[in-house]
Amino acid sequence: MILKTAEPIGQQKTPSKFSISAALHKSETKEDVKTPAEKEELPSNHFTDTDLQVEWKKFLEELQGKDVLVYNAINSFKLYKRDEDIVEITYPSDSAKSEFEKVRSDFFNHFMHKVNHFNIVIKYKNDVSLKKEIMTKRKIFDKFAEINPVLRDLDDLFKFDFN
Repeated sequence: MILKTAEPIGQQKTPSKFSISAALHKSETKEDVKTPAEKEELPSNHFTDTDLQVEWKKFLEELQGKDVLVYNAINSFKLYKRDEDIVEITYPSDSAKSEFEKVRSDFFNHFMHKVNHFNIVIKYKNDVSLKKEIMTKRKIFDKFAEINPVLRDLDDLFKFDFN
């Protein structure tokens, strides 16, 4: 004999509060509208080229004590204030510029807080004449020999030793 009931014996199923199909449908219709972030107005107090040069010298002195390798790479850099917001950095080589990139944020973060000017734009300019060449006695002799070719004859005759 089979007994039949009018209502289910177990508990009724309650619908879940989270529905996957509803979430998928909702994410498809949702539009991602990005509002442009309002640029925060940061102070832009006046600073002089002298302020820039003094802070650069202080930074180089500190760097010489901390990291001599980076100091030797960037100590020939020249910084100039070109406009109210523009600082031009003249560098001798790309390898020196890459060394400067390691410490650029340290210097400019300190400088911007010191002068209270946070809208500085950096422009780079390559100047090969800033390269420091180690002048040996042979190079000095060759330089003078270009000016006076008789020195070459003397070198051939006397076999100068430039070591």
